[in-house]
Amino acid sequence: MISIYQQLEKYLKSIQNVDLNSIESLHLPKFKSYMNIIRLLYKIDQDIILSDYIEGVLKETHLFKDVVLASKPCVIKASPKSDMVVVWVDIWDSQSSSLAKNIINCRFNIGRFIATVKGTNMNPGVPQCKNCWKWEHLILSCCSHISRYAKCYEAHTTKHYRKKVWCCMENKKVNRLATKKGKPCPHVFKCMNCKGDHQVDSHSCPYWRNCFN
Repeated sequence: MISIYQQLEKYLKSIQNVDLNSIESLHLPKFKSYMNIIRLLYKIDQDIILSDYIEGVLKETHLFKDVVLASKPCVIKASPKSDMVVVWVDIWDSQSSSLAKNIINCRFNIGRFIATVKGTNMNPGVPQCKNCWKWEHLILSCCSHISRYAKCYEAHTTKHYRKKVWCCMENKKVNRLATKKGKPCPHVFKCMNCKGDHQVDSHSCPYWRNCFN
């Protein structure tokens, strides 16, 4: 009896312009298992813990010998000022999560530190408030009574910038027309987190890079 894998291989060979050498292995659809690695410093033996560093470590670790990563590991600081990180790892697994069950709650060495693997849900990321634009909380738990604009951090919401900001309002004395609906605010960028010249929710922000890798 021909297996499903042999049938797939036979079908692929019948298709033109398909390079079978570029296909590592044939397999049925799999499920994702989610876990994180804790008790790690942001810097180990002078090496900053980045996604590529963790990926290289996992390839050399016996726990992850038969594991295929579903995406690059995500490294997030425990808090912006913390020297500890949490590494989120997504792997391809069976419906019964057999691979994850053999890894979760196990320990392994990364440099001179002993890391622990924990089961978790999908990586939620680090939240950013859409009211005050600070990291680590959502708008529902924001303590600020003033809404800020993500571009210039003036005291007005994004949707009201044409009515609230002097550079967007009409000024007949200097022959300035109001900013038209749908046009960007002419304010200069200002990030309240790092004081840089970019929008506060930009991924180029050093503050953002301290939270994500």
